[in-house]
Amino acid sequence: MKITAIKQQLKTRDRYSVYVDEQYSFSLGETALLDSGLHSGHELTSQNIEEYKKLSLDGKLYNRALRYVAMRQRSAWEMQTYLERKGADVPLVGTIIARLTELGLIDDYKLARAYVADRQLLRPTSRRKLMAELKKKRVAQAVIDEVLAEQAEASDGNADRSVLRDLIERKRRQTKYQDDLKLMQYLARQGFGYGDIKSALSADEDV
Repeated sequence: MKITAIKQQLKTRDRYSVYVDEQYSFSLGETALLDSGLHSGHELTSQNIEEYKKLSLDGKLYNRALRYVAMRQRSAWEMQTYLERKGADVPLVGTIIARLTELGLIDDYKLARAYVADRQLLRPTSRRKLMAELKKKRVAQAVIDEVLAEQAEASDGNADRSVLRDLIERKRRQTKYQDDLKLMQYLARQGFGYGDIKSALSADEDV
């Protein structure tokens, strides 16, 4: 069997379609193609073709992983779950995650810090709820503890107290949260303890 043509794809410009005996056989990314040394007239065995088809599939999965992480930051667990759902085998999952980690595209510390900062800016919530949300992403407890400790240090040692003050100030601007009971119920849903809520509301009334 002989390679009869290698054509650049129109939609994916960094991938090339390889034709064997005038029929499409597989595609490779630009780097993989250069590394392979394939060219028109190159003789291939059936085993060679199967190996290149596997390499082609691996390359497509890696590109999917790049697109997935480009949408927003992902935890290592989220990426693992995504790749497994797309049919990647265990060795390939490990290889792709290692490559993305080396490139700085998978970093659970970075993800946790960004998540906490964004959450507190857009939809402030308690330390308890932040911890639960990061655990859902399977971020390691040690990472969560370190990031939340950084947050507390930046808030004079009590991030929840600072967040509570800001939340109460924001919510008091809405008519329905002029009612203390409704405001307390909302704050409780954000993971704040009853004692902290009562203390913060009392301080708000004293202002």
